[in-house]
Amino acid sequence: MTRPAISFEFFPPKNIAGSFRLWDCVNALSPLAPEFVSVTYGAGGTTRQLTHEAVTAIDKTTGLKVAAHLTCVDATREETLAIANEYADAGITDLVALRGDAPKGSDGFKPHPEGFASSIELIEALADTGKFTLRVGAYPEKHPEARSQADDIAFLKRKIDAGASAAITQFFFEADTFFRFRDACVAAGITAPIIPGILPVENWKGASKFAAATGTSIPPVIAQAFENATRDGSADLLATALATELCDELLQGGVDHLHFYTLNKPQLTQDICRALGIAPQARLQNVA
Repeated sequence: MTRPAISFEFFPPKNIAGSFRLWDCVNALSPLAPEFVSVTYGAGGTTRQLTHEAVTAIDKTTGLKVAAHLTCVDATREETLAIANEYADAGITDLVALRGDAPKGSDGFKPHPEGFASSIELIEALADTGKFTLRVGAYPEKHPEARSQADDIAFLKRKIDAGASAAITQFFFEADTFFRFRDACVAAGITAPIIPGILPVENWKGASKFAAATGTSIPPVIAQAFENATRDGSADLLATALATELCDELLQGGVDHLHFYTLNKPQLTQDICRALGIAPQARLQNVA
């Protein structure tokens, strides 16, 4: 089997300890030669500056292609495009363009009076600059705010048509969930790559809470398995086995790119890649 492309998602650190965790994760995973790495943007734009600092630091020190998340929450059009142009000026031309989550405690997303009303408007504006490669988010089991999966897929097509070149999905637990979604996207006329998002489960309680918030269904057998494994201390082994099996099924089904949500913890992602036969790549160094 041809080696699949891989990519990793990190989140920006909020303190010194978080900075060490991020750099340990970047250094541990970079030998796997990802196609790109992405850095998230906090709800309500709360990590705007931290994201920028992390993106530019990774870009300058590692040689990895870095995709910065960019949202339109709580910012004017001018402010959002200024951030994008700062990235372009720094040589960072890959963006993950998202509407973004509303600040915690709010009543949901409300566009800034002078901001972009939706991710589609953001994508169109970024595409019009001609400076960026744009990726967007996708939901195999529909966005929690969407009326139906058909509506959600139609919205995804509008994002692709607005200028995005690929979509990265929310995480899921069964390969068939992704395959059904991929087939529905093709039927809707979407030809851009749909990259499956993989979540190595570091903490079952946290993962299940996140699944509930994103509308990700949890098969009862998996929930019970993690509850049992958490009690007997074998949760990491279970997480590695299940994620490896999921990735293998995806690859057997024609997927050629896997995107890992690392949560800034590299070990499970490393173990999964190793189990899939994705080995570190030698990197040429400049020598005197």
